[in-house]
Amino acid sequence: LWPWLLASSGLSALVQLVTLPFFPDSPSYLLIQKGNEEACRKAIRKLWGEGDHQAEIDDIMKEKVAMTSTKTLRVLEVIKERSLRWQLYILMTVMTTLQLCGINAIYFYSFEVFHTAKFEEYLIPYTSLGVGLCECLSSILCSTLIDRFGRKVLLWGGYTLMCSVLALLTMTLSLQHRFFWMHYFSVILIFLFVIFYGIGP
Repeated sequence: LWPWLLASSGLSALVQLVTLPFFPDSPSYLLIQKGNEEACRKAIRKLWGEGDHQAEIDDIMKEKVAMTSTKTLRVLEVIKERSLRWQLYILMTVMTTLQLCGINAIYFYSFEVFHTAKFEEYLIPYTSLGVGLCECLSSILCSTLIDRFGRKVLLWGGYTLMCSVLALLTMTLSLQHRFFWMHYFSVILIFLFVIFYGIGP
């Protein structure tokens, strides 16, 4: 079953490969990059149907003017630019915390936690699959929550809940030899951590 499950990801790639040639190019790409207004209008009609789309074309033209007046900076120039310093710090902080948040450790050790929790050997791969499914579903949920609460709230909330779960997980893994039910609590915490990771960072 696992070879088929892994091969199933190729199905979506095949669908994209077959259908992408039939999709129209982006109207903004056609107008800004290619400078082809007629192709842009054609793409807009294909995407949004017949009608007067002059307002959208005007918006794209304003974007083009703004882009031409903005200087393209090299990497070193971005680092030296004082006006971009805080944005750079924030970006570096978010990316660093994303790498060091512990999600890789959770995925790496989840198999061992499930094994210690006395799950049947044949069930452990499906439980691991459930962990990945939780991340996928929570990421979908995040896309609906981000408009309501904003990115900042989800980041702070996600990291706070993830830290709390990791602290509890450390406690349950330390006490799992004293209390038999701690194994199952550890499994629940792994699922919660993955959900909070998907919703937050």
